[in-house]
Parts: sequence; structure tokens; C-alpha cells
Amino acid sequence: MPLHQADRSAGPFDDVYALGTSDRRLSKYRIPDDSADPSSVYNLIRDELLLDGNSRQNLATFCTTWAEPQVRELLDEAFDKNIIDKDEYPQSAEIENRCVHMIADLWHAPRSWTTVGCSTTGSSEAAMLGGLALKWRWRKARQAQGLAADRPNLVCGPVQVCWEKFARYFDVELRQVPLDGDATEMRPQDLKRFCDENTIGVVATLGVTFTGAYEPVAALAAALDQIQRDTGFDIPIHVDGASGGFVAPFIQPELEWDFRIDRVKSINASGHKFGLAPLGVGWIVWRSREDLPEELVFSVDYLGGNMPTFALNFSRPGGEIIAQYYNFLRLGRRGYERIHQSCVDTARWLAAELAKLGPLEILYDGNGGLPCVCYRLTEGVEHGFTLYDLSDRVRIRGWQIASYPLPPNRHDTVVQRILVRHGVSRDLAALLLEEIKRALDHLRDNPVPRSTSGPSFSHN
Repeated sequence: MPLHQADRSAGPFDDVYALGTSDRRLSKYRIPDDSADPSSVYNLIRDELLLDGNSRQNLATFCTTWAEPQVRELLDEAFDKNIIDKDEYPQSAEIENRCVHMIADLWHAPRSWTTVGCSTTGSSEAAMLGGLALKWRWRKARQAQGLAADRPNLVCGPVQVCWEKFARYFDVELRQVPLDGDATEMRPQDLKRFCDENTIGVVATLGVTFTGAYEPVAALAAALDQIQRDTGFDIPIHVDGASGGFVAPFIQPELEWDFRIDRVKSINASGHKFGLAPLGVGWIVWRSREDLPEELVFSVDYLGGNMPTFALNFSRPGGEIIAQYYNFLRLGRRGYERIHQSCVDTARWLAAELAKLGPLEILYDGNGGLPCVCYRLTEGVEHGFTLYDLSDRVRIRGWQIASYPLPPNRHDTVVQRILVRHGVSRDLAALLLEEIKRALDHLRDNPVPRSTSGPSFSHN
């Protein structure tokens, strides 16, 4: 019998690329009728995934792309644990609770061992929970005074899109302070124009995603203190520490941005960013139990016990939470400090080297905020290319760096941002620098007069 007519099912000769499954395109629109050899399916799917970018070269993302093998083992061993089902998985629930109190202590909660918080799918969900708590506290206070509570607003600077989603989904007016002059974040003097009796809170961002800089939380709180003295409006602060919440405590410990400031009532952060946990886990902690309205906590009894829960998602994997706990125990405060300081040192080195290249003007050099670099093309010069073209050029070798316009009123300023995360060594940064040099040389010799390249990263 000719070979092509022979039985090509798995057997003694089981090369995955010689089995029948490998002769067909993978199904895309309909579940196949028959089962298939697992090794063949695995390898064919893995082959398709080779077409993805290399996550380690993606310096646009804030998310963790490197982990120790023990983290991967814990994830594998916990893949079947639903963290919501605290009656069935009480020890996983206990580990989540330990993380909440450790983070509350890290952020200087007055009584960290009694305060409340929870894990979330990511920092976006955590931010929405914080926003909901602000809205309910404001509404209860208004109703207690017999005042209208139908026009809530939230004041913020340049924020991640999750806050725009929160405002739209939960019927809150989002008052985004525009960037006037050379501002790159919300400034204290801007608050008076945007806050009023219907303001449920102010969102201060510790690590603006556009530039990496911190908004001045203490100064914003002082401005709100003055507004309260002038008008009587007692407006709380929620800190969006999606990135900076796990950076500032370790390398800027003297910076007051957290619960040391009385007006800060809640903080969210991404464990899977500079918390160094794998995707996707976020955290939110309230200053005290009184800052989380009890009406938002549900009691669920159909999973075997009676459990309080406050989350937008329900079934969630517990592995990422367990991995977060592993990092806290494995690294300790000194370990986090060494890792993040190394990232900051590399970011500052990279910023200094990029500044020597000529056409790039550094807007943020990694000092005082997140470990990243943000720059634009020097103004008043016809370069013959855009930063979008530069992003496209370095992507030929697999590098992904973010290029995008700043928010209004600086929408005409296009910037580029490079994140230096755990795993981005000085050597890797040097390789990127050489690639940027080659790309700039090419673009100088081959101008792009009618560039069609656009943003490589968007918050919307």
C-alpha cells in the first residue's frame, strides 16, 4: 500500500507532523466532529503562537513577563482553585487575606490588620470597585442631608481607560483636567475649577501611564483641604497606584502618597505589574472598614458556606494570588527594593544614552516615578519621520515601544515610552538602544514624507 494511503493515526511512528491532523488547517469556525491526537494539536497550536510577538521585547506593556520556575509550578498546582469559593478552598482564601493585610501595611493603613480589601482580576476591576465605594458614600451622605444625589462626578487627570469605563458604566460624569502649558499630570491648582458638591472623589495617579511620572498626592490633598475650608466640600481621594503602588514603597519610601494622608480612602494596584505576580491579579484596600459601604458587600451561600464578597467578577483562578504571596515571602522588602532600583538605574542609563542621539528630547528620565523613559522628537526641526515611524522600524527586529499622543490639551504632542520591567537587563536595554540608533540612521537616510504610521499604543 502506498505510504499516502496508509493509516496515519498515532502509533509506533508518532511524529506529530506526519499524523493526519497536521495535513489539515486547524478549525476556526466549527468544533471538529472527531477527536485528535493531543501532541499533534498541542504542537500545531504552539506553532501558531510563534507568530505572536516576544513578550520580553514588549517594552510597551507594564505587565510581568518573567517569573521564577517555582511561580509556574504553583500556578499549575492551583489551576483548579476558584478563589471566590472560600468555603471549598479556605487556605487559598487565607492566603488572599494575608496578602490584603500585607499590602495594607505596606501602604501605611492605620490598622492594617483590621482593614478591608480584596483581590481582583486586575487593577481595572479594583479601580471600579474603588469608584463604586466613592459613589455610594457620597450618595448616602447627600441623602442623609436631604440633598439631590443624581449628578455625581469624578475628577481626575490623564487616567487609564478603566476610569472612562467606570464613568460610563456607572453613570458618573468624568471630569478630566486638561493638560495646559507644559503639564504632564494633574496639578493641585486645577482642582478648584473642577470640584463641587457633586464630586464623589478625586483620582490621583501614582504612575501616569502616558509618562511614568507620579501625580503629587500630598499636594492634591492639601488643595482639597483648602477647598473644604472655603466651601465645606469634603472630597476624598482614591489613589490609582496600578503601577506605582508596588514601586514607591520600596524605592521612594519617604514619599507620602498613601494612607499616611488622611484624605486617601482607598488605593488600587496591579499585582501583575510591578507587584511581579503573573497575569492577572489586582488589589484594592480601603483605609478602614467604614470606607467600604456595607451595602456593596454581598453574602453568598450557594457554594457551601456563607461568604461575603465584593467583586465584579465571580469565578476567578486562585493561582495568581498564591503566586503573589510567594513573591512577598520569597523577595521580601529588600528583594523588591533591589529589583525595582535595578530597573530604575537601567531606565536612567537608557534615558541618558537616548538624549545623546540628537533628535530625542527626554520628558521623563525614570527618576522620581516609575522605571521608564518618555521622550518626544525635538521641536522646531523637520525630521523627515515621526515617532510612529521609529516604532515601526524597531519592530522589524521584534521590539515593541509605545508611541501615542498626550491627552488634551496636549494632543499635538506625540511621545514614545519605554518600560523597564523585571527581566529587562542592562544588556537587553543596550541591544534596544543599538536598534534605535540603526533605525534613526535609516530614517535620516530614507525620510518618510507622507507617513501613514499611527499610534502603536492607545489608552482608548
